[in-house]
Amino acid sequence: MIKKTAIATALSAAALVGVSQAQAADYAIDIDGQHAFIQFKISHLGYSYILGSFEAFSGNFRYDPENLEASSVNVEVEVASLNSNHAERDKHILSDDFLDAGQYPTASFTSTGFQPTGDNEGVLTGELTLHGETNEIEMPVTLLGKGEDPWGGYRAGFEGSTPLTLGDYGIDMSDFPEIMHELELYVTFEGIRQ
Repeated sequence: MIKKTAIATALSAAALVGVSQAQAADYAIDIDGQHAFIQFKISHLGYSYILGSFEAFSGNFRYDPENLEASSVNVEVEVASLNSNHAERDKHILSDDFLDAGQYPTASFTSTGFQPTGDNEGVLTGELTLHGETNEIEMPVTLLGKGEDPWGGYRAGFEGSTPLTLGDYGIDMSDFPEIMHELELYVTFEGIRQ
């Protein structure tokens, strides 16, 4: 029932590009090390919440501390990797009742701009494609940290969240209470400088 919510989560994924003060560079999102997450939270009938995540995705981001407006991020999510810790619910969410993962196997986010709003934070703007529909979203993002890692690399990490209205992506939630028509997408990404 709340399946469509999951997709939104995934996309948003994308909110990596942020604000920081490292060297201008390209970063690969650290998927292998399990240091990146695309998650969502949606009300369950107004009584509780359903939490979920997308387990398979890839992406990269670029940020230049001297020119933060040039920061960018790209993320692609495998919709079928949805996990809400309930197999039957996941199957329903991935069906054509909601995300229709068979017809729309991927979701994506491509940034179109970044506006700093303060030290280590800003608003990332971009196009989120989910369930065959593309909409522009804004996601406030925050730099969590940056620096050298123990293995000789350099890392930077960001987090962000934004609400998504499922109907904007062609996901019909009319049979559910209005409180379930929107979900909160949360992403956190640690990137390795390339």
